[in-house]
Amino acid sequence: MRLAHPNNRRHSHHPEHRRGRLAAVASVAVLSLAVGVAPAQAQATAPVSAAPATAWSGLSAAPLAAPERRLDRPALRDSLAAIHKAGMYGAYSAVRDGSQQWRGATGFADVDTERRMRPDFEHRIGSITKTFTAVAVLQQVQKGRIELDAPIGRYLPELIPGERGRQVTVRMLLNHTSGIADYVLPAFPGILENPGKVLEDNRFRRLDPEHLARLGLAAPPTAERGTHAYANTNYVIAGLLLQKVTGQDAETYITRHVIRKAGLRHTYFPRSPYISGPHAKMYESMYGYIEPARDFSAYDMSWAGTAGAMVSTMRDLNDFYRQLLGGKLLGPAELRAMKTTVPAYEAEPGEEVAMRYGLGLYTLRMPNGGWYWGHDGGVFGAGTWALSTEDGRRQVAIGYNLMKYQRFDENDKPKPDPIGDALFQYVDGALSSAGKPSSPLGRSAPPSPLPPLNPLVTPEQLR
Repeated sequence: MRLAHPNNRRHSHHPEHRRGRLAAVASVAVLSLAVGVAPAQAQATAPVSAAPATAWSGLSAAPLAAPERRLDRPALRDSLAAIHKAGMYGAYSAVRDGSQQWRGATGFADVDTERRMRPDFEHRIGSITKTFTAVAVLQQVQKGRIELDAPIGRYLPELIPGERGRQVTVRMLLNHTSGIADYVLPAFPGILENPGKVLEDNRFRRLDPEHLARLGLAAPPTAERGTHAYANTNYVIAGLLLQKVTGQDAETYITRHVIRKAGLRHTYFPRSPYISGPHAKMYESMYGYIEPARDFSAYDMSWAGTAGAMVSTMRDLNDFYRQLLGGKLLGPAELRAMKTTVPAYEAEPGEEVAMRYGLGLYTLRMPNGGWYWGHDGGVFGAGTWALSTEDGRRQVAIGYNLMKYQRFDENDKPKPDPIGDALFQYVDGALSSAGKPSSPLGRSAPPSPLPPLNPLVTPEQLR
Protein backbone atom coordinates (compact mmCIF):
# COMPACT_ATOMS: atom_id res chain seq x y z
CA MET A 1 0.00 0.00 0.00
CA ARG A 2 1.32 3.43 -0.92
CA LEU A 3 1.16 6.04 1.81
CA ALA A 4 -1.32 8.83 1.21
CA HIS A 5 0.36 12.04 0.21
CA PRO A 6 0.24 14.40 3.23
CA ASN A 7 -2.29 17.21 2.92
CA ASN A 8 -3.08 16.17 -0.63
CA ARG A 9 -5.16 18.73 -2.54
CA ARG A 10 -5.54 20.30 -5.95
CA HIS A 11 -3.39 23.35 -6.63
CA SER A 12 -3.96 26.38 -8.79
CA HIS A 13 -1.99 26.02 -12.01
CA HIS A 14 -2.25 29.58 -13.28
CA PRO A 15 1.34 30.26 -14.51
CA GLU A 16 1.86 33.56 -12.67
CA HIS A 17 0.28 32.30 -9.46
CA ARG A 18 2.35 29.15 -9.63
CA ARG A 19 5.58 30.97 -10.40
CA GLY A 20 5.05 33.44 -7.57
CA ARG A 21 4.46 30.76 -4.99
CA LEU A 22 7.26 28.53 -6.25
CA ALA A 23 9.69 31.44 -6.42
CA ALA A 24 8.96 32.14 -2.78
CA VAL A 25 9.11 28.64 -1.42
CA ALA A 26 12.00 27.59 -3.63
CA SER A 27 14.07 30.56 -2.62
CA VAL A 28 13.34 30.07 1.06
CA ALA A 29 13.63 26.34 1.38
CA VAL A 30 14.30 24.38 -1.81
CA LEU A 31 18.06 24.23 -1.52
CA SER A 32 19.03 26.32 1.42
CA LEU A 33 19.90 25.64 4.99
CA ALA A 34 16.34 26.03 6.16
CA VAL A 35 14.82 23.11 4.32
CA GLY A 36 13.99 21.47 7.63
CA VAL A 37 11.75 22.74 10.37
CA ALA A 38 14.38 23.82 12.84
CA PRO A 39 14.69 27.52 12.02
CA ALA A 40 11.01 27.97 11.28
CA GLN A 41 9.71 26.60 14.55
CA ALA A 42 12.21 27.43 17.29
CA GLN A 43 11.01 29.57 20.15
CA ALA A 44 12.57 33.01 20.21
CA THR A 45 12.15 33.68 23.88
CA ALA A 46 15.65 33.78 25.31
CA PRO A 47 17.72 36.93 25.68
CA VAL A 48 20.88 36.90 23.57
CA SER A 49 23.57 39.52 23.81
CA ALA A 50 23.40 41.80 20.81
CA ALA A 51 26.27 41.84 18.34
CA PRO A 52 26.65 43.58 14.99
CA ALA A 53 26.51 41.30 12.00
CA THR A 54 30.22 41.58 11.31
CA ALA A 55 31.37 41.43 14.92
CA TRP A 56 33.53 38.64 16.28
CA SER A 57 31.21 38.15 19.21
CA GLY A 58 32.67 35.03 20.80
CA LEU A 59 29.18 33.87 21.82
CA SER A 60 29.17 30.66 23.80
CA ALA A 61 25.59 30.45 24.94
CA ALA A 62 24.91 26.73 25.23
CA PRO A 63 24.80 25.50 28.82
CA LEU A 64 26.83 22.58 30.06
CA ALA A 65 25.11 19.24 29.68
CA ALA A 66 23.22 17.78 32.60
CA PRO A 67 24.72 14.77 34.38
CA GLU A 68 24.32 11.52 32.52
CA ARG A 69 20.98 9.78 33.01
CA ARG A 70 19.36 6.78 31.46
CA LEU A 71 17.98 7.30 27.99
CA ASP A 72 14.23 6.84 27.92
CA ARG A 73 14.18 4.44 25.00
CA PRO A 74 10.40 3.88 24.91
CA ALA A 75 9.83 7.65 24.84
CA LEU A 76 12.36 8.08 22.05
CA ARG A 77 10.79 5.24 20.07
CA ASP A 78 7.28 6.62 20.46
CA SER A 79 8.30 10.19 19.67
CA LEU A 80 10.15 9.08 16.53
CA ALA A 81 7.16 6.97 15.44
CA ALA A 82 4.96 10.05 15.78
CA ILE A 83 6.85 11.66 12.88
CA HIS A 84 5.78 8.83 10.58
CA LYS A 85 2.24 8.91 11.94
CA ALA A 86 2.11 12.63 11.12
CA GLY A 87 2.79 11.87 7.43
CA MET A 88 6.55 11.60 7.00
CA TYR A 89 7.38 8.56 4.87
CA GLY A 90 10.27 7.44 7.06
CA ALA A 91 12.96 8.62 9.45
CA TYR A 92 15.98 7.29 11.34
CA SER A 93 17.85 8.75 14.25
CA ALA A 94 20.71 8.36 16.72
CA VAL A 95 20.73 9.82 20.24
CA ARG A 96 23.60 9.93 22.71
CA ASP A 97 23.92 10.94 26.34
CA GLY A 98 27.44 10.42 27.59
CA SER A 99 28.31 6.75 27.09
CA GLN A 100 24.71 5.75 26.35
CA GLN A 101 23.48 5.50 22.77
CA TRP A 102 20.15 4.75 21.14
CA ARG A 103 19.25 4.31 17.48
CA GLY A 104 15.84 3.93 15.96
CA ALA A 105 13.88 4.03 12.73
CA THR A 106 10.27 4.47 11.71
CA GLY A 107 8.22 4.20 8.56
CA PHE A 108 9.13 3.22 5.03
CA ALA A 109 12.34 3.38 3.05
CA ASP A 110 10.27 2.60 -0.06
CA VAL A 111 6.59 3.53 0.00
CA ASP A 112 5.71 1.23 -2.93
CA THR A 113 7.20 -1.99 -1.53
CA GLU A 114 6.83 -0.96 2.14
CA ARG A 115 10.48 -1.78 2.78
CA ARG A 116 11.11 -0.61 6.32
CA MET A 117 13.52 2.05 7.47
CA ARG A 118 16.70 1.00 9.31
CA PRO A 119 18.65 3.17 11.75
CA ASP A 120 22.02 2.48 10.10
CA PHE A 121 21.07 3.70 6.60
CA GLU A 122 23.34 6.09 4.73
CA HIS A 123 21.74 9.42 3.90
CA ARG A 124 22.42 12.59 1.91
CA ILE A 125 23.11 15.21 4.59
CA GLY A 126 22.93 18.38 2.47
CA SER A 127 24.21 21.52 4.15
CA ILE A 128 25.71 19.70 7.12
CA THR A 129 28.54 19.34 4.61
CA LYS A 130 29.27 23.00 5.35
CA THR A 131 30.50 22.16 8.85
CA PHE A 132 33.07 19.76 7.36
CA THR A 133 34.16 22.35 4.80
CA ALA A 134 34.51 25.03 7.48
CA VAL A 135 36.65 22.68 9.60
CA ALA A 136 38.95 22.12 6.62
CA VAL A 137 39.35 25.86 6.01
CA LEU A 138 40.04 26.46 9.70
CA GLN A 139 42.70 23.76 9.65
CA GLN A 140 44.45 25.84 7.01
CA VAL A 141 43.97 28.92 9.18
CA GLN A 142 45.69 27.02 11.99
CA LYS A 143 48.58 26.22 9.65
CA GLY A 144 48.91 29.89 8.69
CA ARG A 145 48.01 29.37 5.04
CA ILE A 146 44.69 31.23 5.24
CA GLU A 147 43.77 34.34 7.21
CA LEU A 148 40.14 34.58 8.23
CA ASP A 149 39.99 38.34 7.79
CA ALA A 150 41.99 38.44 4.57
CA PRO A 151 40.12 39.44 1.40
CA ILE A 152 39.13 36.50 -0.73
CA GLY A 153 40.60 38.28 -3.74
CA ARG A 154 44.04 37.64 -2.28
CA TYR A 155 43.54 33.92 -2.87
CA LEU A 156 41.15 33.83 -5.85
CA PRO A 157 41.81 37.07 -7.79
CA GLU A 158 40.58 35.76 -11.13
CA LEU A 159 37.32 34.46 -9.71
CA ILE A 160 36.56 37.42 -7.45
CA PRO A 161 38.38 40.52 -8.69
CA GLY A 162 37.90 44.22 -7.98
CA GLU A 163 36.07 45.77 -5.05
CA ARG A 164 34.22 42.58 -4.12
CA GLY A 165 37.47 40.66 -4.01
CA ARG A 166 38.95 43.32 -1.73
CA GLN A 167 35.99 43.65 0.64
CA VAL A 168 34.69 40.10 1.04
CA THR A 169 36.77 38.19 3.57
CA VAL A 170 37.15 34.48 4.17
CA ARG A 171 35.21 34.88 7.41
CA MET A 172 32.31 36.49 5.53
CA LEU A 173 32.10 33.46 3.27
CA LEU A 174 31.95 31.06 6.20
CA ASN A 175 29.33 32.99 8.20
CA HIS A 176 27.28 34.01 5.13
CA THR A 177 27.75 37.77 5.48
CA SER A 178 29.47 38.17 2.09
CA GLY A 179 26.42 39.55 0.30
CA ILE A 180 26.96 36.97 -2.46
CA ALA A 181 23.77 35.44 -3.87
CA ASP A 182 22.86 31.76 -4.09
CA TYR A 183 23.55 29.92 -7.35
CA VAL A 184 20.89 27.23 -7.11
CA LEU A 185 18.01 28.80 -9.02
CA PRO A 186 20.25 29.92 -11.92
CA ALA A 187 21.79 26.42 -11.98
CA PHE A 188 18.33 24.87 -12.50
CA PRO A 189 16.61 27.13 -15.05
CA GLY A 190 12.90 26.45 -15.32
CA ILE A 191 12.60 24.87 -11.87
CA LEU A 192 9.95 27.39 -10.85
CA GLU A 193 7.73 26.57 -13.82
CA ASN A 194 8.13 22.78 -14.01
CA PRO A 195 10.13 21.42 -11.08
CA GLY A 196 9.49 17.75 -11.74
CA LYS A 197 10.77 17.90 -15.31
CA VAL A 198 13.77 20.08 -14.45
CA LEU A 199 14.89 17.89 -11.57
CA GLU A 200 14.50 14.78 -13.70
CA ASP A 201 16.32 16.27 -16.71
CA ASN A 202 19.28 17.26 -14.50
CA ARG A 203 19.54 14.02 -12.56
CA PHE A 204 22.85 13.01 -14.18
CA ARG A 205 24.23 16.44 -15.13
CA ARG A 206 27.80 17.17 -14.01
CA LEU A 207 28.44 20.73 -12.83
CA ASP A 208 31.79 22.41 -12.24
CA PRO A 209 32.25 24.27 -8.92
CA GLU A 210 33.78 27.32 -10.60
CA HIS A 211 30.76 27.51 -12.89
CA LEU A 212 28.44 27.38 -9.87
CA ALA A 213 30.44 30.07 -8.12
CA ARG A 214 30.22 32.34 -11.15
CA LEU A 215 26.44 31.85 -11.31
CA GLY A 216 26.14 33.02 -7.71
CA LEU A 217 28.56 35.90 -8.20
CA ALA A 218 26.58 37.10 -11.22
CA ALA A 219 23.20 36.94 -9.46
CA PRO A 220 21.79 40.06 -7.76
CA PRO A 221 22.82 40.22 -4.08
CA THR A 222 20.02 39.39 -1.66
CA ALA A 223 21.41 41.35 1.29
CA GLU A 224 23.99 44.00 2.04
CA ARG A 225 27.50 42.80 2.73
CA GLY A 226 27.89 42.35 6.47
CA THR A 227 24.36 41.01 6.97
CA HIS A 228 23.77 37.29 7.31
CA ALA A 229 22.13 35.91 4.15
CA TYR A 230 22.54 32.18 3.63
CA ALA A 231 23.96 31.21 0.22
CA ASN A 232 25.45 27.95 -1.00
CA THR A 233 27.78 29.95 -3.23
CA ASN A 234 29.85 30.92 -0.19
CA TYR A 235 30.79 27.31 0.47
CA VAL A 236 31.47 26.42 -3.14
CA ILE A 237 33.94 29.34 -3.10
CA ALA A 238 35.36 27.99 0.18
CA GLY A 239 36.01 24.71 -1.61
CA LEU A 240 37.83 26.53 -4.41
CA LEU A 241 39.87 28.34 -1.75
CA LEU A 242 40.87 25.00 -0.22
CA GLN A 243 41.90 23.72 -3.62
CA LYS A 244 44.04 26.81 -4.24
CA VAL A 245 45.95 26.73 -0.93
CA THR A 246 46.34 22.95 -0.58
CA GLY A 247 46.88 21.98 -4.20
CA GLN A 248 44.35 19.19 -3.75
CA ASP A 249 40.77 18.75 -4.86
CA ALA A 250 38.71 20.13 -1.97
CA GLU A 251 36.63 16.99 -1.54
CA THR A 252 39.81 14.90 -1.41
CA TYR A 253 41.33 17.21 1.20
CA ILE A 254 38.20 17.13 3.38
CA THR A 255 38.08 13.34 3.12
CA ARG A 256 41.70 12.91 4.20
CA HIS A 257 41.97 15.61 6.85
CA VAL A 258 38.47 15.89 8.33
CA ILE A 259 36.49 12.70 7.71
CA ARG A 260 39.39 10.31 8.27
CA LYS A 261 40.76 12.35 11.17
CA ALA A 262 37.37 11.99 12.86
CA GLY A 263 37.41 8.24 12.18
CA LEU A 264 34.09 8.27 10.36
CA ARG A 265 33.44 5.03 8.51
CA HIS A 266 30.27 5.84 6.57
CA THR A 267 30.77 9.49 5.62
CA TYR A 268 31.95 10.47 2.14
CA PHE A 269 31.55 12.60 -0.95
CA PRO A 270 29.80 10.38 -3.51
CA ARG A 271 31.79 9.81 -6.69
CA SER A 272 28.73 8.84 -8.73
CA PRO A 273 25.03 9.69 -8.65
CA TYR A 274 24.45 6.63 -6.46
CA ILE A 275 24.77 6.09 -2.72
CA SER A 276 27.14 3.18 -2.18
CA GLY A 277 25.69 1.75 1.04
CA PRO A 278 22.21 0.69 2.20
CA HIS A 279 19.84 3.63 2.01
CA ALA A 280 16.24 4.69 1.70
CA LYS A 281 14.57 6.17 -1.31
CA MET A 282 14.41 9.94 -1.02
CA TYR A 283 11.18 11.60 -2.11
CA GLU A 284 10.77 15.16 -3.34
CA SER A 285 7.31 16.77 -3.30
CA MET A 286 8.17 20.42 -4.05
CA TYR A 287 5.17 21.58 -2.03
CA GLY A 288 2.80 19.40 -4.04
CA TYR A 289 4.00 20.40 -7.50
CA ILE A 290 5.63 16.99 -7.90
CA GLU A 291 2.66 14.69 -7.39
CA PRO A 292 3.14 11.98 -6.32
CA ALA A 293 6.47 12.70 -4.65
CA ARG A 294 9.34 11.31 -6.72
CA ASP A 295 12.44 9.40 -5.64
CA PHE A 296 15.67 11.35 -6.22
CA SER A 297 18.03 9.21 -4.16
CA ALA A 298 20.05 8.71 -7.36
CA TYR A 299 21.34 12.17 -8.28
CA ASP A 300 24.62 13.72 -9.40
CA MET A 301 25.53 15.85 -6.41
CA SER A 302 28.13 17.98 -8.18
CA TRP A 303 25.51 20.73 -8.07
CA ALA A 304 26.08 20.89 -4.28
CA GLY A 305 29.79 20.03 -3.90
CA THR A 306 31.46 21.40 -0.77
CA ALA A 307 28.21 23.17 0.09
CA GLY A 308 26.03 20.07 0.40
CA ALA A 309 27.03 16.86 -1.40
CA MET A 310 28.07 14.55 1.43
CA VAL A 311 26.58 11.23 2.53
CA SER A 312 26.71 10.04 6.15
CA THR A 313 24.88 8.12 8.86
CA MET A 314 23.24 9.52 11.97
CA ARG A 315 25.76 7.81 14.24
CA ASP A 316 28.66 9.25 12.24
CA LEU A 317 27.17 12.73 12.55
CA ASN A 318 26.99 12.43 16.33
CA ASP A 319 30.58 11.20 16.39
CA PHE A 320 31.69 14.09 14.20
CA TYR A 321 30.06 16.85 16.22
CA ARG A 322 31.22 15.33 19.51
CA GLN A 323 34.83 15.35 18.32
CA LEU A 324 34.52 18.83 16.84
CA LEU A 325 32.99 20.40 19.95
CA GLY A 326 35.43 18.46 22.14
CA GLY A 327 38.37 20.15 20.43
CA LYS A 328 39.74 17.08 18.65
CA LEU A 329 39.52 18.42 15.09
CA LEU A 330 40.63 22.04 15.57
CA GLY A 331 42.87 24.02 17.88
CA PRO A 332 41.31 26.15 20.64
CA ALA A 333 41.62 29.44 18.72
CA GLU A 334 40.07 27.99 15.57
CA LEU A 335 37.19 26.38 17.50
CA ARG A 336 36.52 29.72 19.20
CA ALA A 337 36.44 31.36 15.79
CA MET A 338 34.03 28.73 14.52
CA LYS A 339 31.70 29.42 17.48
CA THR A 340 31.83 33.19 17.01
CA THR A 341 28.37 33.99 15.72
CA VAL A 342 26.22 36.60 14.01
CA PRO A 343 22.41 36.85 14.11
CA ALA A 344 20.85 34.45 11.63
CA TYR A 345 17.87 36.74 11.07
CA GLU A 346 16.48 40.08 12.16
CA ALA A 347 14.19 39.70 15.14
CA GLU A 348 10.85 41.43 15.39
CA PRO A 349 10.71 44.43 17.75
CA GLY A 350 10.71 43.26 21.34
CA GLU A 351 11.93 39.76 20.46
CA GLU A 352 15.37 38.22 20.83
CA VAL A 353 17.30 36.29 18.23
CA ALA A 354 17.08 32.56 18.93
CA MET A 355 19.50 31.38 16.24
CA ARG A 356 23.01 32.60 15.56
CA TYR A 357 25.37 31.43 12.83
CA GLY A 358 29.11 30.89 13.25
CA LEU A 359 31.51 29.41 10.72
CA GLY A 360 29.65 26.44 9.24
CA LEU A 361 27.98 25.89 12.61
CA TYR A 362 24.98 27.48 14.29
CA THR A 363 23.64 27.73 17.80
CA LEU A 364 19.91 27.44 18.38
CA ARG A 365 17.68 27.87 21.41
CA MET A 366 15.18 25.03 21.74
CA PRO A 367 11.87 25.14 23.64
CA ASN A 368 13.47 23.22 26.53
CA GLY A 369 15.52 26.37 27.21
CA GLY A 370 18.91 25.03 26.16
CA TRP A 371 21.20 26.31 23.43
CA TYR A 372 22.57 23.66 21.09
CA TRP A 373 25.20 23.59 18.37
CA GLY A 374 24.90 21.93 14.99
CA HIS A 375 23.51 22.30 11.50
CA ASP A 376 20.69 21.05 9.31
CA GLY A 377 20.59 20.24 5.64
CA GLY A 378 18.38 19.24 2.80
CA VAL A 379 18.67 18.21 -0.81
CA PHE A 380 16.13 16.73 -3.21
CA GLY A 381 14.26 14.16 -1.14
CA ALA A 382 16.52 14.09 1.93
CA GLY A 383 16.48 16.16 5.11
CA THR A 384 18.85 15.96 8.09
CA TRP A 385 19.23 17.73 11.43
CA ALA A 386 22.03 17.30 13.99
CA LEU A 387 22.33 19.14 17.31
CA SER A 388 24.63 18.77 20.32
CA THR A 389 25.19 20.29 23.70
CA GLU A 390 28.25 22.52 23.75
CA ASP A 391 30.41 19.79 25.26
CA GLY A 392 29.07 17.17 22.83
CA ARG A 393 27.70 14.99 25.63
CA ARG A 394 24.01 15.04 24.67
CA GLN A 395 23.33 14.69 20.94
CA VAL A 396 20.65 13.88 18.40
CA ALA A 397 20.82 13.40 14.64
CA ILE A 398 17.83 12.58 12.45
CA GLY A 399 17.35 11.93 8.75
CA TYR A 400 14.05 11.76 6.87
CA ASN A 401 13.03 10.98 3.31
CA LEU A 402 10.22 13.29 2.19
CA MET A 403 11.12 16.90 1.40
CA LYS A 404 9.05 20.04 0.95
CA TYR A 405 5.96 18.27 2.21
CA GLN A 406 4.52 21.57 3.50
CA ARG A 407 1.30 22.85 1.94
CA PHE A 408 -0.32 26.25 1.40
CA ASP A 409 -3.97 27.26 1.43
CA GLU A 410 -5.82 29.08 -1.35
CA ASN A 411 -4.43 32.39 -0.06
CA ASP A 412 -0.87 31.02 -0.14
CA LYS A 413 -0.71 30.91 3.65
CA PRO A 414 1.12 27.94 5.23
CA LYS A 415 -1.27 25.24 6.36
CA PRO A 416 -0.82 23.46 9.71
CA ASP A 417 2.33 21.32 9.66
CA PRO A 418 1.91 18.16 11.76
CA ILE A 419 5.11 16.62 10.36
CA GLY A 420 7.17 19.65 11.34
CA ASP A 421 5.57 19.74 14.78
CA ALA A 422 6.35 16.06 15.37
CA LEU A 423 9.90 16.39 14.09
CA PHE A 424 10.61 19.41 16.26
CA GLN A 425 9.03 17.76 19.30
CA TYR A 426 11.19 14.67 18.83
CA VAL A 427 14.45 16.63 18.62
CA ASP A 428 13.51 18.84 21.56
CA GLY A 429 12.68 15.82 23.69
CA ALA A 430 15.81 13.91 22.71
CA LEU A 431 17.96 16.83 23.80
CA SER A 432 16.12 17.85 26.94
CA SER A 433 15.15 14.73 28.85
CA ALA A 434 16.43 11.65 27.06
CA GLY A 435 13.29 11.32 25.01
CA LYS A 436 10.48 13.23 26.69
CA PRO A 437 9.48 16.51 25.00
CA SER A 438 9.49 19.64 27.14
CA SER A 439 6.39 21.15 25.53
CA PRO A 440 3.37 19.85 23.58
CA LEU A 441 4.38 21.32 20.21
CA GLY A 442 2.08 18.93 18.41
CA ARG A 443 -0.93 20.56 20.08
CA SER A 444 -0.06 24.21 19.62
CA ALA A 445 2.39 26.29 17.63
CA PRO A 446 5.35 27.91 19.41
CA PRO A 447 4.45 31.44 20.50
CA SER A 448 7.31 33.20 18.69
CA PRO A 449 8.48 31.21 15.66
CA LEU A 450 11.59 32.22 13.80
CA PRO A 451 11.34 33.24 10.16
CA PRO A 452 13.00 31.05 7.53
CA LEU A 453 16.76 31.37 7.78
CA ASN A 454 17.22 32.26 4.12
CA PRO A 455 14.34 34.63 3.29
CA LEU A 456 15.18 35.55 -0.29
CA VAL A 457 11.57 36.68 -0.53
CA THR A 458 9.28 38.06 2.15
CA PRO A 459 6.04 36.40 3.31
CA GLU A 460 4.11 39.20 1.59
CA GLN A 461 5.47 38.03 -1.76
CA LEU A 462 3.75 34.67 -1.28
CA ARG A 463 0.39 36.36 -1.68
